[in-house]
Amino acid sequence: MVRCKIPGGVLTADQYLVLDDLAGRHGNGTLRVTTRQDNQFHGVLKGDLKGAIRGLHDTLVTTLGACGDVQRNVVCCPAPLPGGLRREALELARRISDHLLPRTRAYHEIWLDGEQVAGGAAEPEAEPIYGPRYLPRKFKTAIAFPDDNCTDVHSNDLGFLVVPDGDRIAGFNVLVGGGLGMTHGKRETYPRLADPLGFAAPDEVVDVAVAVVMVQRDYGNRGDRRRARLKYLLDEQGLDWFRRQVEQRLGRALPPPAPVEVRDVHDHLGWHDQGDNRWCCGLFVENGRIRDTTEMRLRTALRRIVQTFRVGVHFTPQQNLLLTDVPGGWRAAVGAILTTCGVPAEGAISRVRRWSMACPAMPTCGLAIAEAERALPGVIDELERELERLGLADVRMTVRMTGCPNGCARPYTADLAFVGRALDKYTIFVGGTILGTRLGVAYADLVPRGRLVATVRPLLERYRAERRPAEGFGDFWHRVGIAALRADQVSEAAT
Repeated sequence: MVRCKIPGGVLTADQYLVLDDLAGRHGNGTLRVTTRQDNQFHGVLKGDLKGAIRGLHDTLVTTLGACGDVQRNVVCCPAPLPGGLRREALELARRISDHLLPRTRAYHEIWLDGEQVAGGAAEPEAEPIYGPRYLPRKFKTAIAFPDDNCTDVHSNDLGFLVVPDGDRIAGFNVLVGGGLGMTHGKRETYPRLADPLGFAAPDEVVDVAVAVVMVQRDYGNRGDRRRARLKYLLDEQGLDWFRRQVEQRLGRALPPPAPVEVRDVHDHLGWHDQGDNRWCCGLFVENGRIRDTTEMRLRTALRRIVQTFRVGVHFTPQQNLLLTDVPGGWRAAVGAILTTCGVPAEGAISRVRRWSMACPAMPTCGLAIAEAERALPGVIDELERELERLGLADVRMTVRMTGCPNGCARPYTADLAFVGRALDKYTIFVGGTILGTRLGVAYADLVPRGRLVATVRPLLERYRAERRPAEGFGDFWHRVGIAALRADQVSEAAT
């Protein structure tokens, strides 16, 4: 596997076409959009590694920092909506990512014959931010909006929640200590949502990010990788201690956070007006896999559209894709190509499917202990039938599946999640929220894949019977409590 690092998921037409070409030349003929807005090539042979990385470098896409114990890809809402808020946030994501790239020359010397990206001068070998040992563990950063938390900002080590002031960004609430990875059977590991640390003006964000990274560098657990993420440092030392450490490195106090919280989330599917007679088209990519099948030639459609109309491509944190800067007069032509290639329109995708996500899992991830990407479509097929039978087809709910407990598809914040527990068996989590601001709880363990929908059927039935108006599935079970359902089941068994 070769993973690109694409801040905010933003690609030019030329960059996307190079990714598509490399997928066929060095990979398995597919592109894979991740939940962090990256692209992954699967099936790359060792002999093709240098060619693949050099091909990315030539179009100013990199793999540097996409993996390892450093700042990973910085995610941000990629929707180019009217006004300057999204554009300003995307530029900030790029600045944070660039500033926190490792400075070592080794990457270029190994993969690019010592050549410097974009003709830049050679950097000193010392790592001014990461130091000689780098970080104790990977580090993830996200930017989100109160009216659109498509990045699941609270699940990141470091988050910046936009505080808007009309059509400009007044600043950001700084969030720290999120992270979803855990290990089955190890209670000392757990998912955690980020806490508000303070407020930062737009021109202070990079400095704040560096200060937070440095605290984790200096105090993060280097003796146990299971507890090396920032969330454990927060729980061990406390938020006040952490704030003092950040402020010490900043040389100033952080103001308290503004009274702004997440209130909505969008998947950005369908056509959206960008302003100036430009349009954005959001396309559903099931579990992020861009490929051609006998039923749908998605990869062919995208290549034809990007080649013909030279539109931009933005990957989303929900593994989907946006075609951007489409002139109004080209909408019909773009739509015709999609239809010809069998790509379904937004309205043809069920609500439960469009809000579903899975990690790659087997056979491409060495950590997987169960299927996810290849299994979830069939599970969604069953869920669609069950929701239709119950009259719940229009309910907006997040359903996520992972092949292990590390949480790459962000299962623990979902309304309903299936987390790989053993070969073809899963732990079912219930009670998160589509907003990404609450963790679910374990409902059933070691459930065979063929029994997943049957196991959650009682939850769906009670939700239909007792939900409040506009109450989400996860919200309902958070209010009622899974213990209530278990008590009912015990009572029924006794009678």
